[in-house]
Amino acid sequence: MRKTTIRAAVLATALAAGNAFAVTEIQWWHSMTGALDTRVNEIANNFNASQSDYKVVPVYKGGYAESMSAAIAAARAKQAPHILQVFEVGTATMMAAKGVVKPVYEVMQQAGEPFDPASYMPAVASYYTDTQGRMLSMPFNSSTTVFYYNKDAFAKAGLDPAKPPRTWKEVGEAAAKIKASGALPCAFTTAWQSWVQLESMSAWHNLQFATLENGFGGMGARLTDNNPVLVKHIAMLGEWAKDGRFTYAGRTTEPEAKFYSGECAMLTSSSAAYANIKRNSKFDFAISYLPYHEDVKGAPQNTIIGGASLWVFGGKSADEYKGIAKFFTYLSKPEVQAEWHQTTGYVPITKAAYELTKSQGYYEKNPGTDIAVEQLLLKNPTKMSKGLRLGNYVQIRTINDEELEAVWSGKKTAKQALDAAVERGNEELRKFERANKGS
Repeated sequence: MRKTTIRAAVLATALAAGNAFAVTEIQWWHSMTGALDTRVNEIANNFNASQSDYKVVPVYKGGYAESMSAAIAAARAKQAPHILQVFEVGTATMMAAKGVVKPVYEVMQQAGEPFDPASYMPAVASYYTDTQGRMLSMPFNSSTTVFYYNKDAFAKAGLDPAKPPRTWKEVGEAAAKIKASGALPCAFTTAWQSWVQLESMSAWHNLQFATLENGFGGMGARLTDNNPVLVKHIAMLGEWAKDGRFTYAGRTTEPEAKFYSGECAMLTSSSAAYANIKRNSKFDFAISYLPYHEDVKGAPQNTIIGGASLWVFGGKSADEYKGIAKFFTYLSKPEVQAEWHQTTGYVPITKAAYELTKSQGYYEKNPGTDIAVEQLLLKNPTKMSKGLRLGNYVQIRTINDEELEAVWSGKKTAKQALDAAVERGNEELRKFERANKGS
């Protein structure tokens, strides 16, 4: 009897000791590759080293669309990760998933962590808040569209490397000179064609992309991106695809490799492409403003954010939520955010991180790295330029890609393609409304 009691006491002591040193794991599914994947792992490692109660484990789960599908499937099987990185166009879908996700403002409040949405950049925070100003997800990697150009190729083509093209007309002229001079085999390419050439172009020219304030006004929005300005813009790119001034190289980040390998002289893409371009390019490059059409009144307006935020899944323990909240507090620290901004090209999500970066002289030492922030803050966003909040937008982007590809290959005119994109996209919006009645 006594031996049994001693054994039980020893076992209890061992279990208590084990529990004292138990670390709560937080699974973080993300879509960062290359230099960005390295930075994500560094952030997690630094947080893990800063305390001993929680361990954030970053797991790459494929591109944004793939990771979102994987997480939704995992949630149905009650095996969802704690944190999922969701791209900005997945916001409406996640907002409609009531009961599946836990709003960030609740996570922070219940864990007793300090959290003030007003400390975040307005253009960033507004994208991820509800109508009552409560933050539903944690802004993480916010970017915007910018213009990159190869200064060496410009010089070789007889262009001034200190004077990047500011309008689309000037881009066309520069592309013709690069092509004629043989400076590089490819003059211009674009990454993220739907985001850059349709969504961002709409905001940059203060054009309505969809009714009901681009979907911010609730369900029932309908697409309007087959307007005359965008039709003319896509028709122009279609002509360039025919005469060789524009080279189509893929739907997402694939064209960035064409730029940093030294094949293409000009690129429109995310400000976050900066990390990989800086790491891989063997030439002098610069960042400039997104080109605009000078005949559109009021342009340029402001660009919109891309990138992603971090959503928290429901069904976890109070201790797990406490760990998530502590990680989000760490993630929002000015020094963590400033380093993330400076090493990746993503915009600083907090005002404090922006001010810290300025005070460190980073923008003076690295000209052009502040352009992304300047574009977002160029003018106060209007109802037409603050972004999109449309359901099933992952599917709508795929439709846009298909229709744009039909223009680049000469199978459709710009008007035919954008009319078809609107018709097919509106059907996706109706599907989303039917599936989320009452949300």
